[in-house]
Amino acid sequence: MMYAFVDRPVESLCNGGRFLLWAMRGWVSASERGRCPPQMLFRGFAAVDAAAALPDFHIAMALLAGDAVETLALAPMPCLQISEDEAILLGLWRDFSLGDPANARTTLALLAEGDSVGPIAKAMGAAIDRLIAAGFDMSALAAGTMTHQESSK
Repeated sequence: MMYAFVDRPVESLCNGGRFLLWAMRGWVSASERGRCPPQMLFRGFAAVDAAAALPDFHIAMALLAGDAVETLALAPMPCLQISEDEAILLGLWRDFSLGDPANARTTLALLAEGDSVGPIAKAMGAAIDRLIAAGFDMSALAAGTMTHQESSK
């Protein structure tokens, strides 16, 4: 799952993948600086008509950050390569975009404490649904295509 993404250039991702990576890195950066992640990310989500996805995205990230078995390490915003933990998370987002929550839950069970798996899965699934509703073609992420087939946002 993650091998489609690990050590790949960020630019090789579809628009939806780049947006998710930006949002994940931004969430972690805001959290590490003691800032409110949703407040810091709101403009970016609103700019692509995806503000409705932000609450569920935030819940997923907060639960992953708080209940992870091991701390997930995301690269700094300007990094041009996809890190290992980012690749795992992108694989999870891909599974939800494919409508494969069972596979995602199996992976989540390895990453987070058992009681958190359901709520994380629910939040990730809802965020993906809202990103699709905002016009992101998450099928490009799901297909593992690393081209820019989407129209630019």
